[in-house]
Amino acid sequence: MTRKTKLATFVALVTWALPATADPDPTNWAAILEEAQGQTVYWHAWGGSTATNDFIAWAGEQIKETYDVTLEHVKLADTADAVTRVLSEKQAGRDDDGAVDMIWINGPNFAAMKEADLLFGPFAESLPNWQFVDVEGKAVQTDFTVPTEGFEAPWAMAQVVFMHDTDDLPDALPNVEAILDWATANPGRFTYPQPPDFLGTTFLKQVLIDLTDNDAILSQPVDTANYEAVTDPLWDFLDQLTPHLWRSGTVYPTTGPAQLQLIANDEVDLAISFSPGEATTAIANGQLPPSVRTFVLEDGTLGNASFVAIPYNSGAKAGAMVLANFLMSPKAQLRAQDPEILGYGTVLDVEALPETDRAAFAALDLGIATLTPEELGQVRPEPHPSWMIRIAEDWSERYGAGR
Repeated sequence: MTRKTKLATFVALVTWALPATADPDPTNWAAILEEAQGQTVYWHAWGGSTATNDFIAWAGEQIKETYDVTLEHVKLADTADAVTRVLSEKQAGRDDDGAVDMIWINGPNFAAMKEADLLFGPFAESLPNWQFVDVEGKAVQTDFTVPTEGFEAPWAMAQVVFMHDTDDLPDALPNVEAILDWATANPGRFTYPQPPDFLGTTFLKQVLIDLTDNDAILSQPVDTANYEAVTDPLWDFLDQLTPHLWRSGTVYPTTGPAQLQLIANDEVDLAISFSPGEATTAIANGQLPPSVRTFVLEDGTLGNASFVAIPYNSGAKAGAMVLANFLMSPKAQLRAQDPEILGYGTVLDVEALPETDRAAFAALDLGIATLTPEELGQVRPEPHPSWMIRIAEDWSERYGAGR
């Protein structure tokens, strides 16, 4: 082979190889659909809920049938495991065909991946179903105060509610001080998941925002100069509450489902949830007694969106975008909001949907334990991720097993 022929062959090989390694263009949906056919998307997502796992399996069936995209649910106990995997691959030089194609993510994990340039995008706001997303009324373009800038796509809305067994705790409690008073008068009947479980840290944040009532300070990164002063009311609250918790605060449920089981066993009467429809779903599934209802605090409760993001080295970016777009579809959102399936809040602006879809949402029975959107009231914003990290660390030192 002559030198000229070798060079021509090399150029041809490089030219041929480029399309296989180049990232898909999120604005060219037709090309994405074509490239996605036959791809397998390894979605790393929390696997601690049977109802959520079943929904993800259903989504996989839908995109396989419609788009020839295979979904493999990699069940996580901690989202940080997927982040660590991607970071390890980058450090090892594996910049293509990584093990993680999509992650259910938000908060500090998203902030860390964005900061380290570990994400593909922006892509979310180019997806066809983005046109239906409620960008005015819901926090779908910021994640724990960090702008998403199209690097993650929302697929569910969450808001803190408290589940109470009305046989033992008939009335709603208006604020966290009332929760403390009730827990003191009824020792052993309340607990929360052990931080750093996300629901446990959510309880800490809810107490903090209710006691400080200063969202502006909490939206900024932790300032060591004021951290102690801002969090003092939280630690004082927990010092008073802890001796009156289930098993006197010497042990905590490890997860939200474990906390749910304590209500089912009539060991506690009050529990925190990040899904307004979870109680109705659990009643329908026989996991909770029919006497359980939900309430929110008078000054509002913490809310956020659940997102999916695509790592920079995913080998199935087109398939991942197809899945992300499907999760934002009216069909998937309607199923996710059905309290007999998941009971998650929708990310869509229902009034902007075609008439048939609007009618389907209007006809959805939210169930006996689910508050209406009006009853859910004010949604309080998430603090900056640094607050969650810092208070979880301090909680472990003050109240964890090693204290």
